Amino acid sequence: MRVLAIDAFRGITILVMIFVNTLAGVSGMPPWMGHVAAGVDGMTFPDVVFPAFLFIVGMSIPLAMAQRQAAGDSGWKLWRHVLTRAAGMLVFGVFMVNAEAGYNEAAMGMTIHVWSLLFYACAIMVWAVYRFADKRLVLALRLAGVAGLVALALVFRGGPDGAERLAPQWWGILGLIGWAYLYAAIAWRLTGARPVAIALAILACVAWYCVFNTDAAQPSALWKLLGGQSGNAVHTAIALCGVLATTIFFNNGRPRAQPFARALLFAAVLAALAFALRPWFTISKIAATPSWGLYSAAICVLLFAAMYWLVDLKQQRRWVAFLRPAAANPLLTYILPFIIYALMATLNLSFPSMLGAGMPGLIWAMVYALIVMALVAGLNRLHLKLQL
Repeated sequence: MRVLAIDAFRGITILVMIFVNTLAGVSGMPPWMGHVAAGVDGMTFPDVVFPAFLFIVGMSIPLAMAQRQAAGDSGWKLWRHVLTRAAGMLVFGVFMVNAEAGYNEAAMGMTIHVWSLLFYACAIMVWAVYRFADKRLVLALRLAGVAGLVALALVFRGGPDGAERLAPQWWGILGLIGWAYLYAAIAWRLTGARPVAIALAILACVAWYCVFNTDAAQPSALWKLLGGQSGNAVHTAIALCGVLATTIFFNNGRPRAQPFARALLFAAVLAALAFALRPWFTISKIAATPSWGLYSAAICVLLFAAMYWLVDLKQQRRWVAFLRPAAANPLLTYILPFIIYALMATLNLSFPSMLGAGMPGLIWAMVYALIVMALVAGLNRLHLKLQL
């Protein structure tokens, strides 16, 4: 089952993501249009974009799993898909993070922009949706892409002396989504998709963060290891809020009657819990605190409820057509701005400096987001799609 409201929500989230990422390079913007700095108790609307992705990933899990089970997938075949999808996001995350900083171009023998373009080319070969009838050709292209990724991983050098290798400095946005997806899918399975059990899993994730972010007299290595997963626990809690939202609005893929009262109650409970935790764990996207995650999830519940009412119940769907190509191909949409940047840097091209400040920069950020969405629609028409 494909829910148009989820596509609309995903498409708007992607559009806003491109806008705020572009706006981050524009000077003279008010503080509420940028991410809140580390150590500051608060959040702005850009700080809700990443949680919205996590929430949508969670919403999609029950529907996607049900669809695969209906198609005959079960057992190892089902979980092979989950594991390979999570692994793909981790690979993307690690490669993209290493292209951000810490690289040594002299030791690599190429610029980081050329290395990035080669990475994206190989990744597209691996995860493209091919339309060839010859499966041997498809397999050959995927294997060539994998070989290219391995070669690029071996070529990469970092550090002042070029001695460092490709490594997860942090997992990157896609990698963090990959971990949350994997953990949420496992929790979905263990809970049997029962709403009460899912709610308890959300509380367990929040408790994980709270326990391992309290001062320990002499923290052991195990304590530090488990504490290092506390951010992933909050991200998983947001994804599980999406899973629970799906059970509120749908039952075995069929829409429930009048789900809005339950959705409003769910959002209120999340906000109340966030409010209760805030004195001990301030609102911080960078620290992935439970107060930030729960407030963000509450906002996402309300946003999806509004989207569902408008798109699926009131049938106001024409405007969604522009968003659907990106919503159906989120990975390509996410990496496309990075490909454009690397290509322009390789060709020594840049946007006019006037677009980097003030009102021209704000307008350009809006226009650029629309241009990327239109480019993805064009690439879809050329049958270029990526699927993990």
